[in-house]
Amino acid sequence: MIERLQKILAQRNVASRRAAEQLILAGRLTVNGRTGQLGDKADPDCDVILLDGQLLPPLAEFRYFLLYKPVGYITSAHDERGRRTVLDLFHTKERLYPVGRLDYATSGALLLTNDGELTNALLHPRREIVKVYQCAFRGRLTKDKLRQLERGILLEDGWTAPARARKINDAVVELAIHEGRNRQVRRMMAAIGLEVSWLNRVSFAGLTLQGLKPGQWRELTEQELERLLEFKKSK
Repeated sequence: MIERLQKILAQRNVASRRAAEQLILAGRLTVNGRTGQLGDKADPDCDVILLDGQLLPPLAEFRYFLLYKPVGYITSAHDERGRRTVLDLFHTKERLYPVGRLDYATSGALLLTNDGELTNALLHPRREIVKVYQCAFRGRLTKDKLRQLERGILLEDGWTAPARARKINDAVVELAIHEGRNRQVRRMMAAIGLEVSWLNRVSFAGLTLQGLKPGQWRELTEQELERLLEFKKSK
């Protein structure tokens, strides 16, 4: 099948599409002896595609895992400071990557996969992937403050999109957002005068923590995977 070079590299787990663009711009990719250019397409079954003079690896066997991330782990493949990362909880031969991030002090649902194309699709802002958080706080959450969360909050990087907000009790609120700003929920709560004492993401893209305890993980079910893969089909 004829595909763009960036997609071919991502399918073979060589690099993300963004990183693949840099490889192409650096002149490290050739197609049938000619240096590849951004926008070029090729058929990996018919064309000779080389990276640094070497044939590309075969198509990767994609794996998809849902992790209940505990507090105290970095959402990264590596950490220069030697802190524990979410990959320390896995014992698989595949090179997995987290889809998005959860703060060191935040727990909850985290998808990990070696499917770079799905990762890009789920993180694209126009997909508006819903993330649901339960947040314990200090202070008083009034009806007016709840409506502020629902309408949107003005942060230093602009207005947030409206959220779905539900008060569970006097100390816990549930927020559903579709943006992915850094520490967004904590900053939204701080903007209305409430201090977050505990934050847990209970759902990501419809995937829930049911049946998992912190630190545990499972592979996605066939039904869950079919639903997520629909995001790869819509360009």
